[in-house]
Amino acid sequence: MPSATQIRLLVIDVDGTLTDGRIYIDQAGNEMKSFYAHDGTALKLLMESGILVAFITARTSQSVPRWAAELGVVEIYQGVEDKFSVLSELQRKYSLNLSQVAYIGDDLSDLPLVRQVGSSYAPADARPIVREFARHVTSARGGQGAVAECCEDILRRQGKWDDLVSKYL
Repeated sequence: MPSATQIRLLVIDVDGTLTDGRIYIDQAGNEMKSFYAHDGTALKLLMESGILVAFITARTSQSVPRWAAELGVVEIYQGVEDKFSVLSELQRKYSLNLSQVAYIGDDLSDLPLVRQVGSSYAPADARPIVREFARHVTSARGGQGAVAECCEDILRRQGKWDDLVSKYL
């Protein structure tokens, strides 16, 4: 199994991973999603350590780029049917191979990436087949700290966690 010390890019599914998978639509047709603050803090630490972050999602929502902007995530891809083709673009753009990529996702459309990247994660409440193929299953559910747990795992395996959190101690 590839080492997490090689990870230079974390790719994240949105619905069911960064969120709890619920999509709220009001009577006017406005969509609302809920993001977890701990995930945001962990993503900032990951980026501070030099690891790139990208969001790839099948749906399109105004809340995703807003959340990404607050965090400083610049690689955002929405309305994507073939997530692997976007990953291939990112690999070319940043001169990465699959062993340098981590992915976290929860649903069937995430399986191609979960199965092929260097380090893969699934939230605790991901579909059973995704949990089966992921190398790591978080104890947290999607939208409730699964991404934070993934980030912390990568940073710990790379020996960066203690230095990054020392500023809070």
